[in-house]
Amino acid sequence: MKFQLRQLEAFRAVAETGNVTKAAKSLGVSQPAVSRLLSDFGKSIGFELFERRQGVLVPTSESRYLLAEVRRVLDGLDHLEDLRRDLTERTGGHIRIACLPGFAISHLPRVLVAFLEDRPGVTVTLEPDRPERILEWIIGEQYDCGITDAFAGHPATESSDILIRSACILPPGHPLQAKPVITPLDLAGEKMIHTRRDSRFFHRLSRAFSNYGVEINSWIEVRQFTAACMMVAEGAGASVVSALDAEQFADRGLVIRPFEPAIHHRLTILRPATGSRTPIVLDFIDAFTRSLAPFLAEPGAEATGD
Repeated sequence: MKFQLRQLEAFRAVAETGNVTKAAKSLGVSQPAVSRLLSDFGKSIGFELFERRQGVLVPTSESRYLLAEVRRVLDGLDHLEDLRRDLTERTGGHIRIACLPGFAISHLPRVLVAFLEDRPGVTVTLEPDRPERILEWIIGEQYDCGITDAFAGHPATESSDILIRSACILPPGHPLQAKPVITPLDLAGEKMIHTRRDSRFFHRLSRAFSNYGVEINSWIEVRQFTAACMMVAEGAGASVVSALDAEQFADRGLVIRPFEPAIHHRLTILRPATGSRTPIVLDFIDAFTRSLAPFLAEPGAEATGD
């Protein structure tokens, strides 16, 4: 047995208005058209849909049960149309984002707030974790995109790299704050807070110091740039970090200066190689990428991982 959508709409409209004329007006069709839809629907069903009581069309006892299901079906179709419109107009949907812990408490929240401002129907899950875990989630299609580093490639993912320039950070009032650019020679003897020794970023930093004939005065080893920024802002040591992370602490009086030679931090945006590619996810990735523009390394810069 097949029913036309318009028949269901006519049945609901008459049941709610009690009048064919009012139902036709609400549906934007003629009265004969509604009468014909009801007649065809009644023949398909096999019982009377309405009885007249004091000039009002009232659903029969059988059609009252049918009316509840018809309303559920039409409400479901209305929901699908709303969802289609949200996805088409990019105002609805859900985004699952995995990111490095530092991003979850610094740059990313501001990007998300701005992104969601004009998208009231969009919801977000934001989950911070280490790079290894982020890769597992993306491979398993548990998240729509991942913001990570130290990524060496995987066939189950699609990735794009973004190079972020580095900066030297110093505590407020540090004697070196008068210098416009900081080099390894300037940092000779300074207690250094740096990324873990097995990271590519540390290897590049160590090589830069060696090329200047200086050894890094290693003091505190951290996994995330955010931790280094917090300690330097509290007056402990100096560091060379991503300029993006450094900027998040500028309001704490952190002294931020360009570092030479240039050392770059590689961020990677991951997506599952297969699975959903909703427009809203792509829009978020574009918005996040644009937000990094002030911190990008010069074109042609050599990539390093952190």
